[in-house]
Amino acid sequence: MHREEMLEDSGNRAHTLSFEDAGGGGSLADDKVLVRSQGSRTAGDASEGQQIGTAPDRSPEEAPKSRPRKDGNGPPSDMESMKEKFAKLLLGEDMSGAGTGVSSALALSNAITNLAASVFGEQWRLEPMSAERKARWRKEIDWLLSVTDHIVEFVASQQTSEDGKHMEIMITQQRKDLRMNIPALRKLDAMLIEYLDNFKDQKEFRYVSRDADESEKGNAQRTDDKWWLPTVRVPPNGLSETSRKWIQHQKELVNQVLKAAMAINANVLMEMEIPEDYIESLPKNGRSSLGDALYRNITEEDFDAEAFLESADLSTEHKILDLKDRIEASVVIWKRKMHNKDVKSSWVSAVSWGKREQFEDRAETILLILKHRFPGIPQSQLDISKIQYNKDVGYSILESYSRILESLAFTVMSRIEDVLRADSLAQDPTPGNLKKSPSKTDSEQVTAEETEKLNKLESNGSMTLSDFMEWEMDQDTETKEEESGNPDQMLKVDETVY
Repeated sequence: MHREEMLEDSGNRAHTLSFEDAGGGGSLADDKVLVRSQGSRTAGDASEGQQIGTAPDRSPEEAPKSRPRKDGNGPPSDMESMKEKFAKLLLGEDMSGAGTGVSSALALSNAITNLAASVFGEQWRLEPMSAERKARWRKEIDWLLSVTDHIVEFVASQQTSEDGKHMEIMITQQRKDLRMNIPALRKLDAMLIEYLDNFKDQKEFRYVSRDADESEKGNAQRTDDKWWLPTVRVPPNGLSETSRKWIQHQKELVNQVLKAAMAINANVLMEMEIPEDYIESLPKNGRSSLGDALYRNITEEDFDAEAFLESADLSTEHKILDLKDRIEASVVIWKRKMHNKDVKSSWVSAVSWGKREQFEDRAETILLILKHRFPGIPQSQLDISKIQYNKDVGYSILESYSRILESLAFTVMSRIEDVLRADSLAQDPTPGNLKKSPSKTDSEQVTAEETEKLNKLESNGSMTLSDFMEWEMDQDTETKEEESGNPDQMLKVDETVY
């Protein structure tokens, strides 16, 4: 079963919720897409089969309902719902009002995370969202994002007086990172919902309930641990060539959104300060963090990132996350040593500055490949710690919004993979093909050029989302020209995103 990542300090608890909140820890081909809520809730761990958006120790029937209107007539109005939501944010989720709640940044992060979990938590099929869920999402995410309209910075501006003199004055405008990224994330949000809408009129595949007879499920019945997901059925001979190409094209479009959301999220996390509590928990050198075997592999003369990962044990999600934690810790240690000028400090060692910088670059390359090869793994201890102790409200909103869009994109990708897998089995129902994925996702195939591009995007705040999309579209131009589907159904993503 999916293991929650916990980080406790002074009564605060960081916990992880999944869009598909049940099932076990199968292979990483499974769609273990995560929505992680960091906060002060102390309820027990989420259990198998429990509905997303409810308290972990309650059944769906026992979940708290919206408060009725004060006059007792029907559900609460939008104004009353908004008052209640913002009251929780101001109280830091401490409804006793005793002032022991979490920070405003963490409360907003949790609010966005929990809203996404309740709206997208049961997106188990390739089908449009209901009008009610769409309306709720757009309304409530607008409420939470409205906070960014009031996060401003001073900038210089020219003003002309009545007598024609020019003078420079300071005015306020929305903070640059928010002004650039919030519209981009809104665009990605709208694109994902639109891609789901594209499947409204599809006729070539259908879903069979998990309670259906084995004969009705056929060869396409699930062989992984996602037993609660419905089984995809396609025609006996598989999808038509036109439908197969169109679905593959939709997968490519969603993958572009996934990569863009991942890049924005990684950039925001990079900007967040590393908490002192995390630093104090680290060993004194990179060798202790990595272990002798990993340290020897990462510091050898003929280093190759792909060869390093081939030699590492990546058989389970837990082992991948442990490797990521170890490498991130070593990077933090090496960076601190390079920037520490106090020669008497215990952080300083005999390893030369140049060598340490080389080791750090190698470690970051490995982390980048891991992130794009396994986008569904839970957050690392460093990420959880940053989110929990972050006090910047702007960063908190950007991180949580990009993270839930990344999660939704990965969920949609996984649903598309289910259809392509069923199509592959219909064409070749041999036993060996039952365990095969129809194709590797683009996120699993990270070339040296992609690594360089993605690293540049994540480390350079001046690069915009449109730069990223333009690079992606250059790679896919030839494929798009060969598509034979209905052009009205092919959504264009080469438009500039502002």
